[in-house]
Amino acid sequence: MPIPLEDTFTDIFNKAQCGLDISDRTLAEKSGASVEQIRHLRDGEFDRDTIEKVAPVLRLNAAALSAIGRNKWRPNEVGFLGLAQFNTPFHDITVNSYLLWDHESKEAVAFDTGADCSAMLRRSVKDRLVIKLILLTHAHSDHITDLRRLGDATGAPIFLSGREEAPGAQSIDEGRTFTVGKLHIESRHTWGHSSGGMTYVVRGLTHPIAIVGDSLFAGSMGGGNVSYADAVRNNLEKILTLPNETVLCPGHGPMTTVGEEKVHNPFFAAS
Repeated sequence: MPIPLEDTFTDIFNKAQCGLDISDRTLAEKSGASVEQIRHLRDGEFDRDTIEKVAPVLRLNAAALSAIGRNKWRPNEVGFLGLAQFNTPFHDITVNSYLLWDHESKEAVAFDTGADCSAMLRRSVKDRLVIKLILLTHAHSDHITDLRRLGDATGAPIFLSGREEAPGAQSIDEGRTFTVGKLHIESRHTWGHSSGGMTYVVRGLTHPIAIVGDSLFAGSMGGGNVSYADAVRNNLEKILTLPNETVLCPGHGPMTTVGEEKVHNPFFAAS
């Protein structure tokens, strides 16, 4: 069953309004929508006319936001040899982790653990993969819940941005590179949602891949818990400058591509 989009149009609206620190009254004055109409949007009542008024003030693409509000867009399915996504429940949400491998050497890299790494470990046994490396996008609990078990089961070294901490993890900075089989991996700081958010750009498979954690979602982005402005800037400069065919593997929701997000993501369409 396809994984649904992580964010509704209401989630996107709220993230932008909160990130830009714009009150309902100010948004009404600048957009021409009424405070009541704005509150209806927040309550999940889709209204295209109101969206077209408020979106420019919130620096969102109105057409892309409306398409999500009308359930008219989701990214094309992504799948090819050497890439597996695992989606596990964590309280009232679900979270993704990933396994990438060189099909010739059978050497693999795990990205995050999700809430439960059992399926990842089973897949590694089934395909006779050897997990040589564990890379963490950030240290929020939903992404590293099963880190101890994954580390113990594989014996693989664990790496995380030096701006955050996780049990057993070694610190790395932006620009650190790794080679596992034919996979070549580069780390890029894409902080803003978390203080040490890291994106890992992977080359060596049929498509370039970016494991983006909660920096970017299909049709949305992580909340700017640390810095909304830096979250937006890092996504634009360090993720969406990658080739259009780059597959984006987010911490929540379905996989997507750079090309699709440049057209369909309300935060970045036509940026």
